[in-house]
Amino acid sequence: MVASATTKPGESHSAKMKWHLGSHVRRKGLWFRLRKVLLCVLGLYIAIPFLVRLCPGIQAKLIFLNFVRVPFFIDLKKPQEQGLNHTCNYYLQPEEDVTIGVWHTIPAAWWKNAQGKDQMWYEDALASSHPIILYLHGNAGTRGGDHRVELYKVLSSLGYHVVTFDYRGWGDSIGTPSERGMTYDALHVFDWIKARSGDNPVYIWGHSLGTGVATNLVRRLCERETPPDALILESPFTNIREEAKSHPFSVVYRYFPGFDWFFLDPITSSGIKFANDENVKHISCPLLILHAEDDPVVPFQLGRKLYNIAAPSRSFRDFKVQFVPFHSDLGYRHKYIYKSPELPRILREFLGKSESERQH
Repeated sequence: MVASATTKPGESHSAKMKWHLGSHVRRKGLWFRLRKVLLCVLGLYIAIPFLVRLCPGIQAKLIFLNFVRVPFFIDLKKPQEQGLNHTCNYYLQPEEDVTIGVWHTIPAAWWKNAQGKDQMWYEDALASSHPIILYLHGNAGTRGGDHRVELYKVLSSLGYHVVTFDYRGWGDSIGTPSERGMTYDALHVFDWIKARSGDNPVYIWGHSLGTGVATNLVRRLCERETPPDALILESPFTNIREEAKSHPFSVVYRYFPGFDWFFLDPITSSGIKFANDENVKHISCPLLILHAEDDPVVPFQLGRKLYNIAAPSRSFRDFKVQFVPFHSDLGYRHKYIYKSPELPRILREFLGKSESERQH
């Protein structure tokens, strides 16, 4: 005789109770784990401001980002591997225990003559009739960064020498990063160029954080009465405090109680100011500002604000000050202005004017 497969009413009720109890336990366990994760995230969120305040060096590292080296695995001694077959790699020593890596790209029209030439040939080439651009890059990466290399190619194709370098602590350059050190490195390279360039115009181009180095440098050059022939600022900010407050990284803390005290004051206490807004009041040379409206890193309004400070300044009364915006539809964002087909014309018209002013 076959046993019945039916379940008794009591057993059915017991099974349902066990299922509901198990489901409740699982939900309770899931909520417990979720609450634990949320408490950890909240604890970390609250702890970070105190950590930054107690260790200002953390904030300095976040500003410089010199430890971020992209692209990876490139040999900075071999710029030709980045498509720069008319570029020479140098090493200069601004101070004892400081060595900086330098790239010198000659005008593209000379690329055949440059094949197999040594450093002395490149140095002598600076005295040719071609103008020179000293390029000061922004934070993170190296002088071999992709967008930087593309700009060197554009400028070289327009007939400029391009001299660029990694500040102490960046790339293969030796030393500890600081605003003072970065500015001194730039001054050393500028003087090195001027000692070899004869009467050729020397322009200074700063991008992003490099605009802070550029205005520091040019203010110093103007104070010693050896200004460059023009200053170009790409994606500039007003000062590092305003930039830090506007940076995407600060969004999650922007309304945190005591934001300035926790995050901005440690920057100042680390000796980092990059006060473009103050520096432009002491600069006497033509100034060109380039900024994309869709810049997500340095807000467009900071570049516009800097122009509005510089334009009426008495120090620029005898010099051209120009602001060139790039519409957001173009998609140039923070580092792709080099793609603009208008850039050659903009530079030709602006630098041609500054050259005539220089001769005048």
